[in-house]
Amino acid sequence: MLNAALASPLAAPPVLPRAPQVALLADGRRLHLNDGPIDLVVEASGDPRQVATAYRAAVARFTGLLDALCAELPLLRRPAYAGACPLDGKVARRMWAAVEPHARAGFITPMAAVAGAVAEEVLEALALPGITRAYVNNGGDIALHLAPGADYVAGLVDRPDQPRLIGTARVSAEGPVRGIATSGWRGRSFSLGIADAVTVLAPTAAAADAAATVIANGVNLPGHPGIVRMAARDVQSDSDLGPLKVTRAVPQLSPAEIHEALAEGLACASALVGRGLISSAALHLQGASVSTDPADGKFPGRSVLSLARQQESEAAHA
Repeated sequence: MLNAALASPLAAPPVLPRAPQVALLADGRRLHLNDGPIDLVVEASGDPRQVATAYRAAVARFTGLLDALCAELPLLRRPAYAGACPLDGKVARRMWAAVEPHARAGFITPMAAVAGAVAEEVLEALALPGITRAYVNNGGDIALHLAPGADYVAGLVDRPDQPRLIGTARVSAEGPVRGIATSGWRGRSFSLGIADAVTVLAPTAAAADAAATVIANGVNLPGHPGIVRMAARDVQSDSDLGPLKVTRAVPQLSPAEIHEALAEGLACASALVGRGLISSAALHLQGASVSTDPADGKFPGRSVLSLARQQESEAAHA
């Protein structure tokens, strides 16, 4: 027997998910998906019919995704802890799984992995038989699908606000990397540290996103008087970082200060590599760069630091 309220002709109609904005970009190959703060660029390669099917599946999965996250937003903004996940949604649980390994080391909320987790979720819908390669780029946090023999080349930048290509990272299907993420105080999210950019390669995009946040926080000079910091809630009232001080400006640092800050971040990154949480990381601060493994093929064959210095020297003699 139907519930009387449901059977009534005056019953409210079910609330349908808000339709996202969907469009093919001018090249006819890439798909653009937007819903509020989520802005994705999607590309799949392979059998044309399967690509069309994959794009429809991506749109279907993207629809309502933001609404589901908003439903659990209060919990997503609370600090994570080591233990059972308190969240219900698939994307929310993916975010928790990415940040939980970092919870004992310091403050982190599931929001540190939101961009990567969303990219992963949409990628999962794309990875159909016949798709040889696919990616979902969520503002620079990228989830990858690579069939055997496929690869993906990502450009490395040392300042997201003034992007310049300083090298590339090649990801192959034979390796473990399926996620790329970048964080830093000059990016779109808040940072507790002073890194201009930290790029991480990891087994998943959510894991890369969380780790990039943690490493970028670790590139720091806590007692430096010239670094301007403000409570996150004073910059953005609903920030999950609340009273924590986020970086708003960094003065020109001495070579010794740059070295000290990068060394702190590199120690953090190397520890995460040792734990198997990430594969590689490249850290950038005021024209200097370091990498966890500069010559193993994941990042440029030469040290990223050497490459940056060479470019500076070339510019000085131009």
